[in-house]
Amino acid sequence: MLRLGSVRLLQQRIGFNACTIARQQVVSNNAALRWSSLRSFSSKVTKEESSYVSGFSTQGNVTASAQASATPAQQFKTYKPTTPGKRWLKRVPRDHLYKGKAVRKLTVAKRSTGGRNNTGRITVRHRGGGHKRRIRIIDWHRAEPGQQIVERLEHDPGRSAWIALLRHEQTGTLSYIVAPQGVKPGDKLISYRAEQNKTDTVDEHGITRTVSIDPGNCMPLKMVPVGTIIHNIGLKRNGPAIMARAAGTYAQLIQTGETGYAQVRLSSGEVRLVPVDACATIGAVSNPDHQHETLGKAGRSRWMGIRPTVRGVAMNSTDHPHGGGRGKSKGNKHPRSPWGVLAKGGKTRKTPNQFVVKPRPRR
Repeated sequence: MLRLGSVRLLQQRIGFNACTIARQQVVSNNAALRWSSLRSFSSKVTKEESSYVSGFSTQGNVTASAQASATPAQQFKTYKPTTPGKRWLKRVPRDHLYKGKAVRKLTVAKRSTGGRNNTGRITVRHRGGGHKRRIRIIDWHRAEPGQQIVERLEHDPGRSAWIALLRHEQTGTLSYIVAPQGVKPGDKLISYRAEQNKTDTVDEHGITRTVSIDPGNCMPLKMVPVGTIIHNIGLKRNGPAIMARAAGTYAQLIQTGETGYAQVRLSSGEVRLVPVDACATIGAVSNPDHQHETLGKAGRSRWMGIRPTVRGVAMNSTDHPHGGGRGKSKGNKHPRSPWGVLAKGGKTRKTPNQFVVKPRPRR
């Protein structure tokens, strides 16, 4: 009897311990499930907040005001390989761009020359054919003061970046500019170019005038904070934009002042002197993924007006310095152009540029 009672008591204790362990496991599983859901929720939130990938940081509210709606829904558009040309075709989506035609009065007909001059001789190789185009007239000066509203974003066949159609809020004047990264329809852009002619910084009401450091705003370099990312940089006081105009390009302002020259670091790493009265636009140029596109086939290059390139080693010795010989022989010469100019690493500049503070790094 004693043995039977002790066995039953031991069984009850084992069952009680098993129930306690099972309850602890259930509680721990519920806690882990709640923590995992919390982690997934927090990761989703941060992913939504960082959906706009600008590729640069700057002072001011450049990255804060940019939204993901100004960029395509996905990074690249690929196709099923139903044809050999579609197998390697990779393009940036254009679903956020305007589907209609450009404003007719802001375009000019482009007459193709096929790379020939007035005597009919080829002066620029690898050009000819292609689709008929119209040149979009871009406002490189941004001289008109006041607010301008972004009507839409468009594709320009003559450049790699997107363009934005602006409408002046007071006069209703239409103009095209190179679209900065993050700008979307409905945004308001301001040009402070006329402010550089005003010596006083206080208006008639005694209020100090300030400038807004937002993407797309144009202003002289002496008004831009140091460290800001800029593009469409001019080289003269009243001149047009010259540098950093292609897709995805930008520069960074290193040093500036009220007079003299400012120092600007370009995308290549070169540091250059620019007059402080020259204007620039805040932000980077749109369509930064253009450099990763692939055409997919040779015919797409022909549609763009690009003709084939023949290698120098495949020519005769009278046509190219690399030509002639038996087999793939360059004649023990350094790579050079058909006119004898060194093509890889050779120095061809006679006089250095006095406005270059630090040259770009070379291999």
